[in-house]
Amino acid sequence: MSTIPLTKRGAEKLKEELHRLKTVERHAVIQAIAEARAQGDLSENAEYEAAKDKQGFIEGRILEIEGKLSAAKIIDPAALDAGGKVVFGATVDLEDEDTGNRVTYQIVGDDEADLKLGLVSISSPIARALIGKEEGDVAEVKAPGGLRHYEIVGIHYR
Repeated sequence: MSTIPLTKRGAEKLKEELHRLKTVERHAVIQAIAEARAQGDLSENAEYEAAKDKQGFIEGRILEIEGKLSAAKIIDPAALDAGGKVVFGATVDLEDEDTGNRVTYQIVGDDEADLKLGLVSISSPIARALIGKEEGDVAEVKAPGGLRHYEIVGIHYR
């Protein structure tokens, strides 16, 4: 299995979710299964089937998170010494050359991405266009709306 890049914050969020699934959700679904079994005939018991389905989802998600954390390469952006280049974990200030609009994105792992929060996945077109560039460079991004040009006006590692 190859390594999965995660920021320190992203790894903490996955650990919190794993803890919640193991300590709260797993016990709640076991209780729901026990209550559904107490109702008698399991062949036509919708509550039992729903609880078993939820249990399957929870156990699958636990295995998925454990696998990701075991294969994770956790990167602390504040500890990076990238020599002024855009790398995984960097926060990049951009200016759209056509509109003059400014945006700020942090390049994060696939599980952490949330465009509303300015977190873009390392596998997204914009992140792929930015990696390796320096302040003052122009990144050409093939977006769904067409080709966009962004000037890198700042790079931060926080």
